[in-house]
Amino acid sequence: MGHLRIDGEHLTIKDVVDVARSGLLVELSQEAVSKIKKSREYVDGLVEKEAVVYGITTGFGKFSDTYISKEDTKALQRNLIVSHACSMGNPLPEETVRGVMLLRANALAKGFSGIRLETVNTLLEMLNKGVHPIIPEKGSLGASGDLAPLANMVLVMLGEGEAIYKGERMSGREAMLKADINTVELTSKEGLALINGTPVMAAIGALTVYDSLNIIKTADIIASMTLEALKGITDAFDERVHKARGQRGQMITAQNVLKIIEGSNLTSHQGELRVQDAYTLRCIPQIHGASRDAIYYAKDIIAIELNAATDNPLIFSEDDMVISGGNFHGQPLALAMDFLGIAVSELANVSERRIERLVNPQLNDLPAFLTKRGGLNSGFMITQYSAASMVSENKVLAHPASVDSIPSSANQEDHVSMGTTAARKARLILDNVEKVLAIEAFAASQAISFREGAVLGKGTRKAYEEIRKHVPPVENDRIMYVDMDKLDKMVKSGVFVKAVEEALGELA
Repeated sequence: MGHLRIDGEHLTIKDVVDVARSGLLVELSQEAVSKIKKSREYVDGLVEKEAVVYGITTGFGKFSDTYISKEDTKALQRNLIVSHACSMGNPLPEETVRGVMLLRANALAKGFSGIRLETVNTLLEMLNKGVHPIIPEKGSLGASGDLAPLANMVLVMLGEGEAIYKGERMSGREAMLKADINTVELTSKEGLALINGTPVMAAIGALTVYDSLNIIKTADIIASMTLEALKGITDAFDERVHKARGQRGQMITAQNVLKIIEGSNLTSHQGELRVQDAYTLRCIPQIHGASRDAIYYAKDIIAIELNAATDNPLIFSEDDMVISGGNFHGQPLALAMDFLGIAVSELANVSERRIERLVNPQLNDLPAFLTKRGGLNSGFMITQYSAASMVSENKVLAHPASVDSIPSSANQEDHVSMGTTAARKARLILDNVEKVLAIEAFAASQAISFREGAVLGKGTRKAYEEIRKHVPPVENDRIMYVDMDKLDKMVKSGVFVKAVEEALGELA
């Protein structure tokens, strides 16, 4: 396996996924090494001159007016980490922690943080050797960045805290020893450089956006299966209709659906069976399309943040300046992650309504609850309950985190973003969406099994075949969650998108 060279300028969402999930090794580019060294030399000069500079020779937050002598700089940085490591709750997943470590290193590679090269290399060595700090998920206000969770990350660099190494939870010191990595003693500016920024919310955001890009295509595929199962009208997907409005995501969705169902003998035209379909079928392009546009907005925001300098203060050594600013403030991500959560939750909202149309005999010409011997068998009755419960939960989770703010640090930090909360919520919402779509795929494939002589579309046939490899039709009541869990894993893995795109080419 090759190495990813980071320079603070060119990291992509796919790079984050490859490092976080596939263990791609990471190293600094030569340009990054030069920039880090130059920035550090400038900080050393400021300390030697005993200049009064925030975070280098002063305290933090409300203590920014307290001068710290050069003799106390090491103690200052250690105290910063141990006092700020206040996160609580369940640990972030290891893939998220890996993303956090990568993003912090990439920001430091820009050369605006004044950190020593050996400290950055220690962080990368931990990443490459699989020393994953335990970072509790709760405790970040999203300004000044992700202080508390990042402090938990840095504890392990100091030989403190806890980490996962080779699947085992242990003390940070033991993990570093077993991985043969030297711990560090932080000096001036380094603690602040490591914890002041947005890598936690950005890492969660990057992984969630990546999976959302999969889920929007998956939603198109599964909705197409339901469209066929219910003998839906294809006229509503006509290119002319969507060009007449001009919304990009809407046009893409309609194009995808027509591509997926091409060749089907189940769909109909307006006036053949009925004049028009209910909104959950007829408005798939409008609903999925709006979510698609929102997902791409969040993708654009995350793509920028992956290569952002979010430290404070920033060191502009070429201009002989240190500037205290607010790049640690997570507002851009908070709004984007709230929007993403709302957007993907809508995919579950409409999916659950399609499930209802599949199982309710008053809304279709299929056996009630998709079972041949109703009464003796309950069939798919309670699958809709399960979907409805997760849709309802998402309505609670989709309340924006970014509209809230609680002042901190004696009102010095008097507006915060709650961006990490927004990112975590979006992740939870997406998990529910994946499960609801899995239930729709289960129900749609069952409905299709009742359509004698069915010829499925070129894409839906591939999706149906993937389902039947793992989940047979339900003849009599059986333990349903086993099949639902299998389909949830299939949705998450991207298998539907892979199978359909292998047959049809890439979906838009």
